[in-house]
Amino acid sequence: MPQRILGVIPARFASSRFPGKALAELSGKPILQHVWERASQARYLTDVLIATDDDRIYSAARRFKARAIMTRPDHLSGTDRVAEAASADFASVVVNIQGDEPLIDPAAIDAATLALLDDIDAPMATLKKRIEDPDEISNPNVVKVVTSLAGDAIYFSRHAIPYTRGNEPNTWYKHIGLYVYRREFLLAYSALPVGPLETAERLEQLRALENGYRIRVMETDYESLGVDTPEDLERVSRMFTLSN
Repeated sequence: MPQRILGVIPARFASSRFPGKALAELSGKPILQHVWERASQARYLTDVLIATDDDRIYSAARRFKARAIMTRPDHLSGTDRVAEAASADFASVVVNIQGDEPLIDPAAIDAATLALLDDIDAPMATLKKRIEDPDEISNPNVVKVVTSLAGDAIYFSRHAIPYTRGNEPNTWYKHIGLYVYRREFLLAYSALPVGPLETAERLEQLRALENGYRIRVMETDYESLGVDTPEDLERVSRMFTLSN
């Protein structure tokens, strides 16, 4: 029997910088609908689900025929919301798809999913992309990742890693925040102890590394473009127009 692979899009209405961004309109549709439609094109997902704690988002999702569920309002992170959705499903693999990336590439979702499916011992997988813009190397809002020769994450940081002495050539990679989990690991994730590295960097994925779990990392050409502010929406709108 084929594995059931569930894509979950966590979506909330509250946002300090852009309240209601999930329902902000882009080319005649809510941002969330663009994400759902693109995620639904991924070849390896069995189903795509929107998980929210807001009636407005739930109603909008139902209007564009998405499967949606209401979750608890007190979750501290999108991962916790995805875990609640996964707990009510029998999927063996769960993909956490950011709800504010209307240009998400279905091929990127498939790449991250395959990275986990091809490594039966890895509990979690994610993506990295080569940094092309030198300004991103020192930007703390762009999370960098270094990996082992085998392709597992060694560390994630807001700092420029690795450090280069002298003029040695180097390649930096940024982390693309698309996560794939084995169900059992996801359901246990929020109960893992929060370590000093996660606390210092404020990067939730470090919890897995600090507790001794592997994260498989696959390289992609996908450029993550999230909408965190109204200005981001204008920028993505221009790119959307050019790509269609």
